[in-house]
Amino acid sequence: MRNKKDESFARKRRGNNRWIDGVIVLLFIILVGSVIWIGTNGWSMQKAVDTIRNEADPTADFAEIEKPSDSDSADTTERSEENTSSSDVSSEERLREVEKPLIEEEQEEEAVQEEKSQGKAVPPNSVKPSNPTSYIKGQKLPEEPKLVQGILLVNKQYPLPEDYAPGESEEAREAFNELAASAVTSGINLQAFSTYRSYDYQVTLYNRYVERDGQEAADRYSARPGYSEHQTGLAFDIGEVNHEKHWASNSFGDTEAAKWLAANAHQYGFILRYPEGKEDKTGYMHESWHYRYVGKDKAEHIFKQNITLEEYLGVR
Repeated sequence: MRNKKDESFARKRRGNNRWIDGVIVLLFIILVGSVIWIGTNGWSMQKAVDTIRNEADPTADFAEIEKPSDSDSADTTERSEENTSSSDVSSEERLREVEKPLIEEEQEEEAVQEEKSQGKAVPPNSVKPSNPTSYIKGQKLPEEPKLVQGILLVNKQYPLPEDYAPGESEEAREAFNELAASAVTSGINLQAFSTYRSYDYQVTLYNRYVERDGQEAADRYSARPGYSEHQTGLAFDIGEVNHEKHWASNSFGDTEAAKWLAANAHQYGFILRYPEGKEDKTGYMHESWHYRYVGKDKAEHIFKQNITLEEYLGVR
């Protein structure tokens, strides 16, 4: 039989063995866990340690984890300089965009002054360039007519108010009477067969032409309502008495009356409104019979320079 001393020793040894077994199990668990952890980080001990460090640091996403080498630092500096240069370029481009309209206005003013110095008749504050050869889609008729340097401008860009109804210009009629009287001395009997037309009459006339020839063709020789010079009372369609077959016809340009008119009308304040080869400036085909009263001085300048009213006013 065992004595009490032996039993006490045996219990103590079993207790020690259980403690050792617990430590061994704990170490085994730590070892297995470490192996698994390293495996999930690509079997890199350094990466596993960095991961633990990052998880412990709440600002790791914003921290500089690796110090750049000298070459990396140089690259970073170059990229920074490039970005700064790009930013400067963008700023310069934006500044140029802001200044561009001002520069263009200055250049236009310089061009005007240069032409004036050469004796050319160009108003100092011409209207901005437009495209007189086509209508502006959706454009509404204005409340006031367009005046440029005291000249009433009417074309496919600048219409008249619908209620603009001045009637035939008395000044233009007096000038035509002087013109016609002078032509008689050369054996030519001129007559103004169409002058002022109201807005309503132009509606009827234009629609008739569109119905006959189509809108595209009609727009080359007939103005839409509100866009006709005849509504100003300053446009005179001129022909020769007893030669009505040539009125408002291309054949008129070949007559002696038309040739005399083209050479002398400016002396009485009239200009050939739609010259040959100028459709890209006026918006209308050549009409040898359509004259516009602008006054003697302006007509003289326009005639000598062989230009259109649009070119004279700077509407190019």
